[in-house]
Amino acid sequence: MKKNLKLFLSYIFFISLFFTVNVFSDTPHFIDFSKVLNESNAGKEAQLILKNKLKNSVDKFNNEQKNLREEEKKIINERKNLKVENYQKKVQALRIKVSNMQKEKQISFQKIAKLRNESKEKLLVALKPLIKNYMEKNNIKLVIDKKTVLLGDKNLEITNQIIDTLNKELKSLNIK
Repeated sequence: MKKNLKLFLSYIFFISLFFTVNVFSDTPHFIDFSKVLNESNAGKEAQLILKNKLKNSVDKFNNEQKNLREEEKKIINERKNLKVENYQKKVQALRIKVSNMQKEKQISFQKIAKLRNESKEKLLVALKPLIKNYMEKNNIKLVIDKKTVLLGDKNLEITNQIIDTLNKELKSLNIK
């Protein structure tokens, strides 16, 4: 009976050792998508274009606001010399200009946000086959985003390898 029990326990030990080795060989790897978006050549270029578009838009609307404030001051200074009806017409015209500028500003920022999302999606679409190819070459069964990893061995992170591959494969997102 003892012999059978020892044999059974050793059999269980080897089976558990076998499954443990297989579990560790299928260890998921992780990638920092934010780093890929920020540090890849295509991602950097897209961010630079978007940053310039945003800066140009902000500058344009700051200048418009400055001009509208000057117009407002001018109307206030002319108030004493104008008839009430003319003053109200000028104030109403100024309000319409301000309203139109605010709508235009909102539309402009929405377009930039949409372009940003489209660029991000375009980069992620380009990344998927590269990651899949990397997984096949390196016998990796699962890649997860670093954001969802609480703790992990740095050797399991494949971000830099994916960035290198992406830089070779995708030079630009061609956003305008």
